[in-house]
Amino acid sequence: MPIKNLVHRDVWSLAGPMVLSNLTVPLVGLVDTAVMGHMSDAWYLGAVALGALIFSFIYWGFGFLRMGTTGLTAQAFGRDDGDELRAIFARAMVLVAIFALLLWVLQTGIRELSFWLLEASNQVETAAIVYFDIRIWSAPATLATYVLIGWFLGMQDARSPLYILLLVNVSNMVLDLFFVLGLDMGVAGVALASVIAEYLGVAMGVFLLSKALAQHPGRWTWQKILCADKIRQTMLLNQNIFIRTLCLVFSFAFFTAQGAKHGDVILAANAILMNFQTFMAYALDGFAHAAEALVGRAVGKRHYQDFRRAVFTAGVWSLLIAVVFSLVYFLFGQWIIDLMTTIPDVRQATYLFLPWLIISPLVSVWSYLFDGVFIGSTRSAEMRNTMLVSTVVFFLPAWYFLQPWGNHGLWAALLIFMVARAMTMAWSYRKIDRDMARYS
Repeated sequence: MPIKNLVHRDVWSLAGPMVLSNLTVPLVGLVDTAVMGHMSDAWYLGAVALGALIFSFIYWGFGFLRMGTTGLTAQAFGRDDGDELRAIFARAMVLVAIFALLLWVLQTGIRELSFWLLEASNQVETAAIVYFDIRIWSAPATLATYVLIGWFLGMQDARSPLYILLLVNVSNMVLDLFFVLGLDMGVAGVALASVIAEYLGVAMGVFLLSKALAQHPGRWTWQKILCADKIRQTMLLNQNIFIRTLCLVFSFAFFTAQGAKHGDVILAANAILMNFQTFMAYALDGFAHAAEALVGRAVGKRHYQDFRRAVFTAGVWSLLIAVVFSLVYFLFGQWIIDLMTTIPDVRQATYLFLPWLIISPLVSVWSYLFDGVFIGSTRSAEMRNTMLVSTVVFFLPAWYFLQPWGNHGLWAALLIFMVARAMTMAWSYRKIDRDMARYS
């Protein structure tokens, strides 16, 4: 593959804005953590970590709304089908309305089940319930934002998601500081900031959507929107991605729940280090998103060389970014921890487990890349199967047998999970490559 592909403009035109916008997402978590981490007790930080974890589990479970929308939109874009571009968005928004209403109706049961499953001290749980009761009202906005971002990425447009996420996350951080430090609202202020910011993002997204559609002629027709074959394809794709995402969120939720059993200090330390993992993941996702869009377009056009070029270029740059993250965590990890908390016990515990995060980028990078390739190819069954195997066959047994290592064993199990994801997806990728070569 020629060196010029390393600077392939299509990858960077998509990945660059997405890396910037994605990095604003974990910055919100860093601000939440830093604000709570400078309060008097570790339970403040633990409460926000627990509350955020529950909504990560809930909302990430609906990540198929973005992923499925991206793959289908990219392929319709490759075919230059303006009517289908509109129909894909409409179908996804109908799902948003249904799922958001269900979350509101079932919120009491969801809250009780969540806190029954996640064991924490009484102080942490009481404050986390306050967070939950406010944050649940962001459901329609959060799910709609997933669809908007997925649709824009499928349209090969990374700037619109950049504008949406910048507005959401910068306003979230500003409101965070205002409500918590200015109005002394504590955990409630963190939750309220998130709710307001999400609705601001939807307003921005709808405005940008209207401008984008004006450049792609087509019609909104019920015949297209309610096409039985397309609905069936959408539901099957989303079902498989949902199962895949549920396994992923379960693994991280299980990780946090097991860490909480070691006490509030370990829970707080893991919450800080999970921000390291999340920050890295969102940066690498920028290249995965580029792979989604470009692979989807290549599949729509049935162009094998464009497919290979997108995968190769995104992979090279993903690896380079992963190396940078490992170096930054190695050189500046303790300094970053000191910025995030002033509690001595939490600092010392976090230092102890930092080496796992130094290794993590080099281990995790491949699964993020393959996620993008599989989504763009709409190969959701393979995504589902590899995630099930990684969770059930590798992660849970690794956790069980490494329990004598305590929290170190928990981190080791998480990295084994990432290795398993990469290996199983790499095995399945071979079939995608062969199919593209055959049908192009």
